[in-house]
Amino acid sequence: MTKGTSSLGKYRNKMHTLCSRCGSKAYHLPKLTCGKCGCPAKRRRKYNWSAKVKRRNTTGTGQMRHLKRVYHRFRCHKYSLNYFRVLL
Repeated sequence: MTKGTSSLGKYRNKMHTLCSRCGSKAYHLPKLTCGKCGCPAKRRRKYNWSAKVKRRNTTGTGQMRHLKRVYHRFRCHKYSLNYFRVLL
């Protein structure tokens, strides 16, 4: 097994082409499937890999030192609708 220029000869054929459904260059010619939308399949390829990370790291999961005060101020602010509800 050699490495270098001689082993790069197998990369001369096209592996991906344009997809007819999504238009991206992700349609795999030997597999006949699109890597972006999963083209021959009826259902479109869609994943939500970062859902768990979003649950962990979004605003409201931590201590919220500053935002807690800001929300409280807006809740009881003179010009907000809630202020008049509190007065009634």
